[in-house]
Amino acid sequence: MTVVETVLSPCVSICRMSELTGLCEGCLRTIEEIAQWGNADEESRRVILSRIAQRRNMEPS
Repeated sequence: MTVVETVLSPCVSICRMSELTGLCEGCLRTIEEIAQWGNADEESRRVILSRIAQRRNMEPS
């Protein structure tokens, strides 16, 4: 039996796009990533989450 772990949305209900970065101020996704999320497979979602993690690591402290 194969168990597939569902990748949950990174949305935190702070939905504002930054004019400076082009990223959502809440979840750090691009508008394209947000639009793709609903139809994305689990692997594509993991790729988006990886990009978000990289962005978080690049944020000034």
